[in-house]
Amino acid sequence: MKLDSINISEIVEKTKTQLKEDTSITPALKISLELILIVVVMLAQRLGLNSKNSSIPPSKDPNRKKEPKDKGDKPPGGQKGHKGSTLAQTDFPDEIETCLVKRDILPKGNYHDVGFIKRQVVDIDISKIITEYRAQILENEQGKRFIADFPDGVNSHIQYGSNIKAHAVYLSQYQLLPYNRIEEYFSDQLDIPISAGSLFNFNKQAFDLVKSTGAEEIIKNALRASMSTLHVDETGINIAGKRCWLHGASDQRWTYFFPHKKRGKEAMDDADIIAHFHGILCHDHWKAYYKYTDCEHCLCNAHHLRELERAWEQDEMQWAKAMQSLLTNINKAQIDNGYIVDKTTQGNYRIAYRKILADGDVQCPAPDEKCRKEGQRGRLKRTKSRALLERLRNFEDDVLRFMTRVDIPFTNNQGENDIRMTKVHQKISGCFRSEQGSEIFCLVRSYLSTCRKQKVSASEALNLLFKSQLPEIFNTEVAE
Repeated sequence: MKLDSINISEIVEKTKTQLKEDTSITPALKISLELILIVVVMLAQRLGLNSKNSSIPPSKDPNRKKEPKDKGDKPPGGQKGHKGSTLAQTDFPDEIETCLVKRDILPKGNYHDVGFIKRQVVDIDISKIITEYRAQILENEQGKRFIADFPDGVNSHIQYGSNIKAHAVYLSQYQLLPYNRIEEYFSDQLDIPISAGSLFNFNKQAFDLVKSTGAEEIIKNALRASMSTLHVDETGINIAGKRCWLHGASDQRWTYFFPHKKRGKEAMDDADIIAHFHGILCHDHWKAYYKYTDCEHCLCNAHHLRELERAWEQDEMQWAKAMQSLLTNINKAQIDNGYIVDKTTQGNYRIAYRKILADGDVQCPAPDEKCRKEGQRGRLKRTKSRALLERLRNFEDDVLRFMTRVDIPFTNNQGENDIRMTKVHQKISGCFRSEQGSEIFCLVRSYLSTCRKQKVSASEALNLLFKSQLPEIFNTEVAE
């Protein structure tokens, strides 16, 4: 481990040797110095971490510089077949204003009309619409009155409409705006007063509708029966000042989020998806996932590439650099060949994989059992590099599973991308104020993420939801 040109590992080892050999130092001082050395090593390791060799996000990299992207073979701009979003004139404008020629400035002569040149301006008119319902009252000769029925949902003398509710939930749960900014927006732009309490009630109503319409169970059933890889991930969240966890399960079409106080199997069982899944489970090697044995596992190699980078940069492990290159080359070869790698090539890659790990045993040996202290039990502590090497060896099939099938990805990016917006919400709001608030966010976000994946806009999805309807994507065989 080096910091600039200083070999910290070498200095620490020399200091430890001197401490052992120096008999003039008191035991108390020796323990204190050893603790200081541990702190120095830990701090030095953290100073060398960044987004390329750890799970630290790129936004926290010191002196962050964006690397230029490879130009590639494609020309700049939209590619062939790309559906553009440029403004286009319509044949049915809402308003037409005719611009007439000022005849008094024209030269003398006879003129006749030959048509028009069209130009269109697209604009918006943000305004509120108030619909008044008047129920007729009829009275017979006995003085008995009969009152017409109001439409379903019209229950108060004045109330918010479903479009306002859908729009408010869109701003809150999809665009992640804080309640006070949504209040300002409705007040300034629409002259509609909405309190934070009302906004919470709208979100709660959306949550209840996702449940009552069956959307939640449809999503969960679809993920349980998914024929593609199921991506799972978890991230820390703050609920009322307490550390909790947000769990995510997703594939290319469906998304489900679930908050829980625990990170492990208890939380996953309560989410009630993985226990019923029998396909390929893609994750970052969190041990709790391996407690599910009715499915096969594949590991996220983006994590491996970062850990190998750390082993190379900080511990100077040559085998780590070689393994990083091998995994990258396998992935590139797979992409170049249409994600198909023949059995012979797979065998050659496995031989190279095991050869690199064998070289790693020499560069980064396991701890000597002779170093075990008297009475010490259990597994001797490994360095990070050694622990990574043993994991790559013990889970070889799960690391390399991506090269055996077309539908298995190299990374768990699908799961991490799906869960990323929850981290954005944490940055904006700081925390969830209550467990109920976290449950509302997770379920509504699950519904919206699922809709967006299947080409249903968040606005359309919410407008349908507040009419107690679901998009057509939920009318599937899985749903039935």
